[in-house]
Amino acid sequence: MKKSRARKQGDLGDVKRNLDSGNIPSEEIAKGPPNVIKEWSQSLIVAAVLFFLIRTFVLQTFVITSGSMEETLMVGDFLVADRAAVGTRIPGTQIRIPGYSSIKRGDVLVFDPPHEPDLKLVKRLVGMPGDTLSMSDGLLMINGKSQMEGYAKHVDPSTDEYHPWMSWQLDHLVESIERASYRPTRDNWGPLVVPSGRYFMLGDNRHSSLDSRYWGLLERWRFEGRATVLYFSYNRDSYRPFPWIREIRWERTFSLVQ
Repeated sequence: MKKSRARKQGDLGDVKRNLDSGNIPSEEIAKGPPNVIKEWSQSLIVAAVLFFLIRTFVLQTFVITSGSMEETLMVGDFLVADRAAVGTRIPGTQIRIPGYSSIKRGDVLVFDPPHEPDLKLVKRLVGMPGDTLSMSDGLLMINGKSQMEGYAKHVDPSTDEYHPWMSWQLDHLVESIERASYRPTRDNWGPLVVPSGRYFMLGDNRHSSLDSRYWGLLERWRFEGRATVLYFSYNRDSYRPFPWIREIRWERTFSLVQ
C-alpha cells in the first residue's frame, strides 16, 4: 500500500514539473471544445444530399387537389409515389435509370402530361402498347372485352358531348371506322389502337377527369412513379376550423392505393 501511494504522488509531481516547464507530453494535452457549427453544417449537407437522392430516385410525395380519381383518391389525400418502381431520369441528362418493376394495366401512376409539362397528374393506366380500346355509354372495352371496373365512378351521364381536343383520336382509329363522320364524346369513342411506346390513361371519376380521351397518348418517359400508399388524409372541403386536425380521415391514413 505504501509503495502504491508513493508511486501516485511521484506521478503527480512529474506532471506538475512538466506543466511548470511547458514540456507537456502530447498524450496529456486536453482536447479543445468540438466545433459545433462545423459538425452541424456537415450533418445538414449529408441530410440535404440524402433528401435529394431519395426524392429524385426513390420516393416522392404528392397532395391530391382534384376529384378526378375519386373514390380511389380523394381531395386531401397525401400519397407516396414509388419512383424507383418505374425508373427515373438523371436530372439534366437524357439518361434514364430503369425501374425495378414493369408498369402494367391497372397501375395508378403519377406523370407529366403532354399538354401541361409543369403539372403532375395521377391517373389509372388502362391501355398498353398494342391494345385496342373503345368506350360505349361509359363502358370501357379493351381488346373487345368489356371491363368490370369496380373503381370507376359515373356521376353525370346527361352531359356527354363532343370535345374538340378529341380530334387526335382520328390518327389511331381502327381501319373500319369512317373518319369523316367520327364524333367522339366523353362516354363514346373508339375503337382506337394504342401504338408502340404509348399508353392510355383514364381517371377513375370518368365524368370529371381530363385524361387521355382529351389530350392523347402518353410516352413512357413521362411516368414519375407508381402511387403506393396514403400517409395522411383529411377533408379539405370542411368548413370547420383546423380541418387538418378535426377532419382527419383515419380510415384512409396509411392505406394502400389499389
